[in-house]
Amino acid sequence: MKIINTIVEGGKATAGPPLAPALAPLGVNIGQVVAKINESTKDFAGMKVPVKVLVDPKTKQFTIEVGSPPTAEIIKKEAGVEKGGGNREAPAGNISIEKAAAIAKAKRNSLGKSPKETLKEILGTCLSMGITVGGKKATDTIKEVDEGKHDSLLK
Repeated sequence: MKIINTIVEGGKATAGPPLAPALAPLGVNIGQVVAKINESTKDFAGMKVPVKVLVDPKTKQFTIEVGSPPTAEIIKKEAGVEKGGGNREAPAGNISIEKAAAIAKAKRNSLGKSPKETLKEILGTCLSMGITVGGKKATDTIKEVDEGKHDSLLK
């Protein structure tokens, strides 16, 4: 089994690099692989998504495994921004605490030991990106999470 790891924009993989040069020597139908990747990642439109293509070189059969988009990509999409901000005086964008909690639930298997810890990691990413949460600095929201003010969102 041969494994090709790549990152594609959701629903927009192409038959060019980086896929074609990796797949061509294996003799698989690149068009079919690209179509399957695009079908599998269409819900992540506008986000970069990790994808594994597993190919059996003997039979030319393949399977696609789609990973979870990076946390920063999800936050950018929710905040409606193209990138985080370096200027901390003016926020790059804003998401609600409910959206942050939803991201934490989606990322629960890959981050944090508890739902609260996972939410704090999401808020930390917001902080580093210059994204406010509920119109407040992420540090203020982290304090509220520590105080238990948002526990109801984590159930």
